[in-house]
Amino acid sequence: MEKRTDWYEHPEYYEAIFGTDTVREADFLQALSARHGTGGRLWLEPACGAGRLVEEAARRGLEVVGYDISEAMLRHARKRLTPAQRRRVRLSQSRMETFFEPSLEGRVDVAHNLVSTFRYLDSEAAAREHLIGTRRLLKPGGIYVLGFHLTDYERFKPEHERWVGQVGKDRVVCNTHEGLPDRRLRLSPMRNRLRITGPGKDWLIETTWYFRTYSGPQARKLFRDAGLRVAAAYDFDYDLDSPVGRGSPRLDRVFVLQPDPER
Repeated sequence: MEKRTDWYEHPEYYEAIFGTDTVREADFLQALSARHGTGGRLWLEPACGAGRLVEEAARRGLEVVGYDISEAMLRHARKRLTPAQRRRVRLSQSRMETFFEPSLEGRVDVAHNLVSTFRYLDSEAAAREHLIGTRRLLKPGGIYVLGFHLTDYERFKPEHERWVGQVGKDRVVCNTHEGLPDRRLRLSPMRNRLRITGPGKDWLIETTWYFRTYSGPQARKLFRDAGLRVAAAYDFDYDLDSPVGRGSPRLDRVFVLQPDPER
């Protein structure tokens, strides 16, 4: 078995696990924009990864701007686009807390980040800077659709999730482990293991990091501090007709954020 690190250097296997809901997610984003936002055609994806939603949005005729810290992911994203799609897409390398494109200020209809990547921003200052920068790019009435898992600070057991995917003849098994949250530091230890087996291949790609933790009140305070209001909230079922309230026991949240007109 060959051991490797950093699953973001292997976008094709990353997508085998996390790229299965692309059409449903794009449908949901368009429906949210029609109900809560402008219904417009300029989309921004912070941390766009390997570009699955960039490609889908471009296929639908939307104008798309995406950025990511990983050049390997961006290369994969560029390769998947057709020539016609490339004319509607701009991709660049950037960090979430520092991205700001003056030509986009006040023009973006939908910004979106759906798979907890927001929790990589490991300080309140970094998270706030990202939200403020994204807010400045939104059109009046535009929305930022932000999805991540809230934290149960009372849990006493680690959490584990497992997925299985396929890339050609290669089988991909993903195990993600989240340790106990540190309430004081507001961090949770994370470990991901991708086991990839196929003809002449047996890889174990292990990646470790820390996620920032958020209770519901902590998340909402951050949004207020960044000049954003919560227009609606959903869960990862992406059901437009089933918004969730503050008292929901589910921890997966999709917040529909809008610039606060009073800020």
